Amino acid sequence: MLKLSVCIGSSCHIKGSRHVVEDLQYLISAHNLQELVELSGTFCMGKCQQGVCVTVDDALSTVSPDTVNAFFEKEVLAKVV
Repeated sequence: MLKLSVCIGSSCHIKGSRHVVEDLQYLISAHNLQELVELSGTFCMGKCQQGVCVTVDDALSTVSPDTVNAFFEKEVLAKVV
């Protein structure tokens, strides 16, 4: 199972983590990947200046509401399909 963790700390929240989480929930559901992808929230990952921090199996990425679709295609779909 692919594990996604989205920072929901205050800095990432201000940068749009709520929208990133909602978009990822939608994309996981729309592609019927609930059995293959685990989405969770976490607090500060220590990279606050970089934007919304997301880990995919412990590999850190920076995502924004504008880049979440491209991130999903590259970092999630490419690894589970």
